[in-house]
Amino acid sequence: MSMNVTFWGVRGSIATPSPDHMKYGGNTSCVEVNVNDRTIILDAGTGVRLLGECLMRRNLKDYLFLQSHTHWDHINGFPFFCPIYRDDVNIKVMAGHLSQLGGIKKVLSSQMCQPTFPVPFSELAANLSFEDFKAGDSFSLGDGIFIRTAPMKHPDGGTGYRIEFEDKSICYITDTEHVIGHPDQDILDLIEGADLVIYDSTYTDEEYPQFKGWGHSTWQEGVRLCKAAHVGQLAIFHHDPTHDDTFMDQVAKDAYNAWPNAFVAREGMKVEIKTESYSNKISVAR
Repeated sequence: MSMNVTFWGVRGSIATPSPDHMKYGGNTSCVEVNVNDRTIILDAGTGVRLLGECLMRRNLKDYLFLQSHTHWDHINGFPFFCPIYRDDVNIKVMAGHLSQLGGIKKVLSSQMCQPTFPVPFSELAANLSFEDFKAGDSFSLGDGIFIRTAPMKHPDGGTGYRIEFEDKSICYITDTEHVIGHPDQDILDLIEGADLVIYDSTYTDEEYPQFKGWGHSTWQEGVRLCKAAHVGQLAIFHHDPTHDDTFMDQVAKDAYNAWPNAFVAREGMKVEIKTESYSNKISVAR
């Protein structure tokens, strides 16, 4: 038994389809987690388009979306997720920051309204269901899968997730801002002892002061949090659009030197976490 993670989009803020971003990828946030024959999708950035095509080839027809938040770079792939146009597909979407703002269904449908999108939400054929909860809640998905959540410090709110199965866990902590010298206790509690943490590493410590208040963190803060919380490995994620492959190569070197258990997430990368022993196997997904 294992938990399998595939990175379909690792970029933040806006997609970067340029030759200088080919190595690490230009699609925005989307991570697939497969556990105990269940497909969990973390965020619906532009990377979800390719994931949708892959799921149809694999003939998988039941999915759960866990949304960190609903800024454009985390939802604008949803209308291009081809399974939503299939009437034999079941999709559930959950979010933890919108209970007081009309809910996740309202946000996803509003981005498909004219004149900004030609296909209305009412045309979607899939069996769709939506559920809003409060960040900080915990719930079971059945089949031995348990979800813990925590609020993230980000404009308009956000949710961090911990997916647990048997004795292993994966955490998705993106679009959150830290305070220098004051580790976020909500995050520390959520990631304690996790096997893999996917963390918002938009900036470096050197860049961060000029972007204070924008709602993002640094790979160095990710390392500090993971070391303090006894985490197995850190995936550096949500790369700034200005950080090209050369820049990210240097981040990868610096991060490894700071903590060998840190690596830079790349589009198409896979990580397998076996329930009986931890392993970090990296390969191309497609």
